[in-house]
This record gives sequence, structure tokens and C-alpha cells, in this order.
Amino acid sequence: MKATGLSELEAVLAVARHRSFRAAATHIGVSTSALSHAVAALEARIGVRLFNRTTRSVSLTEAGAQFVDTIAPALSTIRVAIEQVGSFRDTVSGTLRINASAGAAKQAMPLFVAFLQRYPDMKLDLVTEGRLIDIVVEGFDAGIRLADTVPQDMIAVPFGDRQRFAVVGSPAYFARHKPPVTPADLNAHRCIRTRMPSGAIYQWEFERRGKAVRIDAKGALTLDESDLMLAAARAGLGLTYLTEWNVAADLEAGTLVRVLEDWTPPLDGLCLYYPGRRHVPAGLRALIEMIRECADERGARTERAPPKRKGARR
Repeated sequence: MKATGLSELEAVLAVARHRSFRAAATHIGVSTSALSHAVAALEARIGVRLFNRTTRSVSLTEAGAQFVDTIAPALSTIRVAIEQVGSFRDTVSGTLRINASAGAAKQAMPLFVAFLQRYPDMKLDLVTEGRLIDIVVEGFDAGIRLADTVPQDMIAVPFGDRQRFAVVGSPAYFARHKPPVTPADLNAHRCIRTRMPSGAIYQWEFERRGKAVRIDAKGALTLDESDLMLAAARAGLGLTYLTEWNVAADLEAGTLVRVLEDWTPPLDGLCLYYPGRRHVPAGLRALIEMIRECADERGARTERAPPKRKGARR
């Protein structure tokens, strides 16, 4: 456990995040018994139970949930202060925790590889998940998402190319079905539907000449993972709607064919985002600097506030 003098509070946050003493102990590198003792000692001292424990589950009590919501931002500020002091050292070191969607993480991997090669004393803890979380409460230094899903109270640092979405299907599918010319034509097609992390079904978004259209795509198959959608589309089960980055290899190989291209204009791409605060951890500053270097090479966008959210794109 980090030797910050706040080990009991760090223990509570870890257990709250993982909903498991064993998983939390593994993550922060202590024994389960040591972690349990730290939490129990804090509960005994304040005279309030923070967790409901059974043999199968761990959950926050009402008091525990309020406690975690209060201390998480404060501990984040303290961690930043410690990192700030460490930034006076010549060597960038420490652990950088980043939360990202799986697709964003795949696209960012070349950046992460270059970052770890440049700063061998840094460690990167990357967690991928579909749902959009509060990175401060969950203990992350930064997140990576498409620009229009970045929370408004965060500082966003765009990187990489702009994104476009693509509607694609297999040659075998189009041998049996006439390609759509307008989004409305999709109502006559079998579509592979997308379930969002919230459980809602994503409506396909299109725009041309200032006209925006959203289609509730119909189909027999609903999925929540891009690789599965690609596999289903290759098998001829229907049309799918994914980013160009996801479908580029298939388009080049001819295993998928694109339609409605003139209805999918470029959109802002990925952003690394972090809380708007004065002191930024040294490792995160170094990563931001690498992103800026890449942006300068491309003549790309600069750091800015995130755009107004248009929808729950992944």
C-alpha cells in the first residue's frame, strides 16, 4: 500500500472500487488480511460501518457511499500534490492510471508504447470498459474517449486523426440486397444493432449538407463489442456501423464494402482528458507533451475544452 500516511483511506477507496477485498488487495499490492485490518481499524475508530460484508459480496453502506464520495476528490488532490513534489526530480516516474474504452485504448497503444520507451521509470495502469465513469472518484489520473463523450468539467487534449463512422456489409450480403442510398433505406435492411454500456440501443447517426438523421436500426442481432460486430458483418448477417479505424483493414481486403459514405462526415476524434486543476502529475504532463509533439507534426488541434456532447458514441 502507498506510504502516504493515508493508507486506511486508500484501502477504503480500493475496496469500494473493486467491490472485493481480495481484488483490492491484489491491485494495491498487499495481503487481503492487511487490507481488511486497515479498513476494520478505520471503522472502529470512527464508529461507523462502511461496508456490508457477506461470504459472496462486499458493498458500501449508505454511510460508506457518502464517505467515499467525500474523500475521493480530497485524496486525488493529495496524490497530485505528492506527484507535484516528485516532479522536481530529473526522472519522470510513478504510475499513471488511465481509463478508456476498448476501441480508444487500441488506437492509443502506439502512443503508450512510445511513452513507456521514452520514460522507462514510468508504469502505465490502463483499464478498459465501455461505461463512462467519474475518473476522479474511481481514482484515475486521466481518461481517453471520443471527444463528444468527454465530460464538460474536464480538460480535453485531442490527439490522433479525426474520426468518421462507416456503414459496412459483406459482398455476400450485397449480392442479396440492394445497397442503401439514403439512411432511410436502412429500414429495408438487416442491421447489427449496438447495445451501449447503459443498456440502451444506439441509434445510427448521419449528416449531409447540414441535415442530421438518426436511425433506429432494425435487425435480429444485437451486440456490444466491435470485433463481434465485424465478425457478424463478414459472415453476411447484416450491416454494421463502426468507426473507419475499426473497418479499415476489412475495406482494404475487400471482406467488407462501405455504403452511405457521403452521409458520414468527419467528427472530432479521441481526447485524453483530466480534471481541471492546477497541479498535474509529472507522468501525465509528460504524456500530454508527447501528444502535443504528435499534434505539432500533423499541424493538428490544440488543448481545449471538450465540445458540446452530441450523443453517446463509443
